Amino acid sequence: MDINIRGILDNYGERVGRLFLYEPLFKLENKREKDNSGNFIDYFSLGLLSLLFFFENMIMRNRNTGVKELAQFFAEVNGGRIDLNIEGFERAARNIIDAFRPPSGKRNSKTFYNWEKRRYETVYYSILKSGLSDTKSNIQYYTLDEQGLELVFSTREYFSEFQISINQLLLRKQLEKGEFAGALRQIDEMRLAVGNLKDRIIKIGHEINRNIVSEESYERYKNLIEDINLRLARENEEFDELLNFVNDTKNKMEYEIKDEKDRKAYELIRKIHNELDEVHSEHRQLLKNSISLKTNALESAQESLYFIGVESFNFEEEITKRLISIPLPLGASRYIINPFMYLSMAKTWSPLRVFYEQKIESERESEDIYEFAEPQEGEIIDEYLNITKFNFRKIMEIVIKMMRNKNEITLEEVVGNMQSEDEDILNHRSFYDFWIILHQKSPIILNDTEYDNNELFKDAFEIFKGKRIKLTVVEKDGIVYGNKRFSIKNMVMRLEENTDGI
Repeated sequence: MDINIRGILDNYGERVGRLFLYEPLFKLENKREKDNSGNFIDYFSLGLLSLLFFFENMIMRNRNTGVKELAQFFAEVNGGRIDLNIEGFERAARNIIDAFRPPSGKRNSKTFYNWEKRRYETVYYSILKSGLSDTKSNIQYYTLDEQGLELVFSTREYFSEFQISINQLLLRKQLEKGEFAGALRQIDEMRLAVGNLKDRIIKIGHEINRNIVSEESYERYKNLIEDINLRLARENEEFDELLNFVNDTKNKMEYEIKDEKDRKAYELIRKIHNELDEVHSEHRQLLKNSISLKTNALESAQESLYFIGVESFNFEEEITKRLISIPLPLGASRYIINPFMYLSMAKTWSPLRVFYEQKIESERESEDIYEFAEPQEGEIIDEYLNITKFNFRKIMEIVIKMMRNKNEITLEEVVGNMQSEDEDILNHRSFYDFWIILHQKSPIILNDTEYDNNELFKDAFEIFKGKRIKLTVVEKDGIVYGNKRFSIKNMVMRLEENTDGI
């Protein structure tokens, strides 16, 4: 027979793992317990009803589901079919929960021979997992695990990985027919599928960090993530179209409300819009996570795989002994050594250098003279000193004019007034030197002898001639910005009559 055996055996382990999800149901079927009438209890159907019970409660977001709640559900559904009282249904509920989740806390497992990989493997699965618990009453609640959801979906659809896409198609049909109540349930199922896919992506991220030890496993996880990313991108586009469709329907119905029936339908479509937008937001976050997983986790795994190869590479074993122990032709030896040799290097002159900046020098030979820098000529220094004294006097006059009858003023007030009247002064460095030097020399006693000791402020202090003044400049909280170029610490200038002395 001309058949592709490798294609037939592809993903054999995953297929067997899905079949083993039904194992707890068949174990329940083999139970030989009888009811009060002596009839065998149909544990298989009760097990399936239990799955649907937990699934419905997940949709309704009810997390308080335990043995008593399941037994009460059996009693309501029973209708006289099984001759058991409430205590009997509680025993049956406990047996079913123990089958889906062993009391030891360990997951169910099954060993099988993998024909694809030619070895024995063990698969682990968990139908139920522990949820909330009431410590006061010693009550444990349960909810469906990832494999439990997969088992429920498999009883309805053939491909659980396309569950969201199938839900989207059904939702569109229901919206087109006006079946808004069914549409809400479809959205709830999509929310569960999105949550299940989120757990799966997190699990894949952990597996990437733990299991990628070869190029084959890297390629397998890479293809898996690319498939998930492609499917999420398609589903995201469908979500956008669904939201637009729902929004258009909502806007159209808003202007067609005539009676109570129309109002209820409008309220339902509003709720559908809000719920669908919430699920879409969660799904969009999944798409971002899958892209991050593809770009970050896979790249990190590839780098670690590279360094594992580098660390495990033995130069002596792989290269040196091979060259020495096995006589090789000269050409073959050159090919082996070539990757470990330096690249050839040569110093060349580029014709583009003629366009570079050229250094032009005089043809005369110049003598290099090494000597200490001499101070500037006295005329230049005197000119700078006179300009500074003039500027300081002008600044002092402006400050005194602003103070009026006050005995103190802040630098912030001075700058604020000058920005509207003498803004050009704030652009000069001398304004800021004026305040810095005054702060350094503060306090200053102004009298006839003091003028000679403050050469820079000699003209500025002439304003106070004939008075005995104590000038103080101290720092204050805050920074003052004269302009974009200059900023200075805020200060306070005080002028007080000096009463010290004889």
